[in-house]
Amino acid sequence: MATASAARLPELLGAIEANASCIRVTGSISCPHDLLLPQGCDIVGDGPDAGIYFTESGGLGLTRDNSVRSLRLVTASDARSVFLRAGTPDVGTITLEDLAVVGQIGLIARVGTEKGRFVARNIHVGFADTRRFPEQAQKYGVNVLQGAFTLFNQNGSTSSKLTATLDNLSAGSAAAPAIGSGVLVGGFGDTGGTLEIDRLSTGEVHSTGMLPFGVADFITGGVFVLFGCTVDELVNESRVRTYGVNDMVLDNWGHVRKWTVKDVIESFGPSGIGFVNFGTVDDFRAEAPIITRGLGARGFNQYDGTVQNLHLRSIETFGDGSIGAQISKPVGTIRVDEYIRTHGGIGPSLVKGVIAELAAEAFSVKPSGSVRQLVVGGDISTDGKNVDALTVDGGSIEEMRIGGDIRANGDGGQPTRVENGGRAPLRDRQALPA
Repeated sequence: MATASAARLPELLGAIEANASCIRVTGSISCPHDLLLPQGCDIVGDGPDAGIYFTESGGLGLTRDNSVRSLRLVTASDARSVFLRAGTPDVGTITLEDLAVVGQIGLIARVGTEKGRFVARNIHVGFADTRRFPEQAQKYGVNVLQGAFTLFNQNGSTSSKLTATLDNLSAGSAAAPAIGSGVLVGGFGDTGGTLEIDRLSTGEVHSTGMLPFGVADFITGGVFVLFGCTVDELVNESRVRTYGVNDMVLDNWGHVRKWTVKDVIESFGPSGIGFVNFGTVDDFRAEAPIITRGLGARGFNQYDGTVQNLHLRSIETFGDGSIGAQISKPVGTIRVDEYIRTHGGIGPSLVKGVIAELAAEAFSVKPSGSVRQLVVGGDISTDGKNVDALTVDGGSIEEMRIGGDIRANGDGGQPTRVENGGRAPLRDRQALPA
């Protein structure tokens, strides 16, 4: 098979029809329909104007052993700029590199796809709207909207296994956040098709679900790891921001072995949690602050599963019901270098698909939660009326060191509250070496 060049649509279609092994796109091409690459065909941009514009909401379809590099791909924002043909048993290696796109990159393996490897590097989805796509993960009383970049194994067969390396994925902008999730990866469920990622790194991610206030059964995430997915190393190199209702910033339902956050994690909408964990994280380190600015928008929430080691720079929340950190399952060590602060009173927040009234406590351990070791370099403080700073409601903190003060600055608040059989070493909390 030969290499072909295409500057116009007839040349591009001719190269695909001839099963060219490599197609070099040298100009700006308008196409009124989908394009499906043959197996083993690479398509590469050659020059600054290289791009394909799908004028009737089409996209570029991949089959097996395809590579797409150095191209601009533009389709309608609610369509897929890149998609995977359904049912191919082995997709071989799919490579995406140096792409700027409008429209979702939706790599979804459906029934019949048993294996494949995906490599993506330097991908920017300028804008996408994923609200209409039906394949949505469901658990904990909520559905999750797909991401501007989505890699999703939807084959429920236990023999289906995908692997991936994903580097420098970014989505949206502050001026035009992606609608839906930002970057979403996952498998079929707790059992069934799996996705194993050795490395996932992201650049800037800006997203919002555009969900109406009061909706409790849909969520999104700036970076979302679903069930059925294992990530060896996840790095957020730049800031991740979400802007709307139920827009988590970082959300995990799978297993992440090492997660490093190098820039600010920030949400601006109601119930937009900074980092929420339902799965397993061995080691999580945030080198920059976690900040939330909305009703019921918690900083960190451990709902299910566990975190073995959580090391944060700081947590600060602004809004009624916006808890700093809430622990509902056993975790290992939580270390916060600077402080945990909340600036809010009692207000509504999303809890497992239900809107509940919560107080903006700085650190809260619930009945089924426990913390082996809590170390905070500075203060744990709250500002809201009738809001306590540190509460242990039936759970436990085994060891604790607080470098600053535990303060409830609002009227009616208590610095500490331990009840319903909860346990915390409040009197000797300074005894543990930092």
